[in-house]
Amino acid sequence: MSCFDAADESAHYGFSVCMLLQQYREQLRWAEEGVVELGTGDATAIADVVAGLPDLRVTSFDISAPSVETARRNIAERGVADRYTVELGDFFDRADSAGGPPVSTVIANPPYIPAPDRDILMPELWGGVHGNDLVLQLLKAGYPNVVCAVPSYADPGTTVRTATDLGYRVANFLAMGLDYGRYSSEPKVREHIRRMCAEGRGWAGDDEYMVAVALFTQEPAIRGDRSVQLLRALQLPG
Repeated sequence: MSCFDAADESAHYGFSVCMLLQQYREQLRWAEEGVVELGTGDATAIADVVAGLPDLRVTSFDISAPSVETARRNIAERGVADRYTVELGDFFDRADSAGGPPVSTVIANPPYIPAPDRDILMPELWGGVHGNDLVLQLLKAGYPNVVCAVPSYADPGTTVRTATDLGYRVANFLAMGLDYGRYSSEPKVREHIRRMCAEGRGWAGDDEYMVAVALFTQEPAIRGDRSVQLLRALQLPG
């Protein structure tokens, strides 16, 4: 098992998380509560965010021991180990605990490769048949604020509808076009994405797709709902 690394996607994720946390600092209360993270990866993107936001504390969980080892090394190199900690284990064990979520905001760039099964080049990136299994699970975990990646080819319509049914609104988002990488280009995955898009469950070009990092919120102090705009940015009907 190895760490997934995609510089352009990581940069977009980190920049977007930073912008959303800054814009909604008071409403999300992260300076007082901190945030939790589902899936650490190599930690470079969020370590840079922590370095740039001196009041931010992040507790992250990852089920991959090699990822945790790499993440801790990268965090230490950036000098933020006192405010960015990584634990080896299942995030949802904590989210589903009797005490409930200890903070109100969770961030995540979860695996989202859609495929019929996890027999793909990098199984750790499998997000379920439609690519959004972990996002849907995260939305159901009880956190009032969820900042996460929403790819255009991983059934974003169902993601947004589920969020709405759970009382979330899309406060804001940042979207970016990405080229297919090695794992999206795997023939099995590419054909599955093509079928999903034909069924109206996503959008992808010949070698490109969109990824938005969105803030889903149940916080009354954050007004408005950009769900329609999010889907349009992902090239889907609003």
